[in-house]
Amino acid sequence: MKLTDIYKKKSNILSFEIFPPKADGELNNIEPTLEILSQLEPDYISVTFGAGGSSNNNKTIALAKMIKEKYHIEPVVHLTCLCYDKKEISEFAKEIAAEGIENVLALRGDRNPNVPEKNDFRYASELITFLKENTSFCVAGACYPEDHPESESHVSEMLNLKKKVDAGADILLSQLFFDNENYYSFVEDARIAGIEVPITPGIMPVINEKQIRRMVNTCGAKLSDKFERILKNYGERPEALYEAGMIHALSQVVDLLANNVDGIHLYTMNNPNVARRICDGIKPIIGR
Repeated sequence: MKLTDIYKKKSNILSFEIFPPKADGELNNIEPTLEILSQLEPDYISVTFGAGGSSNNNKTIALAKMIKEKYHIEPVVHLTCLCYDKKEISEFAKEIAAEGIENVLALRGDRNPNVPEKNDFRYASELITFLKENTSFCVAGACYPEDHPESESHVSEMLNLKKKVDAGADILLSQLFFDNENYYSFVEDARIAGIEVPITPGIMPVINEKQIRRMVNTCGAKLSDKFERILKNYGERPEALYEAGMIHALSQVVDLLANNVDGIHLYTMNNPNVARRICDGIKPIIGR
């Protein structure tokens, strides 16, 4: 089922992001994680994709196939373009389609000094255009509630996001954030800019200080004063940080659902217990 159909038919949409194992031959090791995640009844699961030349890309497709065939959950394959040419993207698209997968998340991808960039795709909007012209995929795009770290301004951020939607992005999935007010303001600006597609907020429960600081440095998300205090007080106490991080994420999700957002997308970091803790907390709200 395409994401567009899921969003039309259901409310309180729940989805997860996972990544394939790094080592070859370890695909089966992620099955215990998928067993738990499948019990939480997500509407779809997205699977991350590597930079140019990464062997993880074949595992991405294999993992997405497993999610669809064994667990009967719709997979969304991340597809990055900065380090690929049109021929390579076409081959990936054929492999994805051959497995009966209907949904992709089109991304430019992060710059990596160890991986050469190619010239066919400079922006995610160009990949979206290419996919819409050459495939039948439902295509999701990424958005940044606190602006992409390379954006010149908030206005340019909105203009570039509008380009993605005009190119054919059917759904937008947001980067992580820690202050819901930033997300609400972002959505309001997007609607003013004429962006009408669903904008699903992405939430990452924080259970490790080093991990989250590395993530925010990469994606440009900002740690609120409230969250900085959490890290200051509990960063050296893993069990306390876990509880505080989970409570903060759960409060975010509850507030988002109360404001009738377009679903909840959890960045699980392949930790099913984190996802289960959040889902147990919102079960009475979303009815699953």
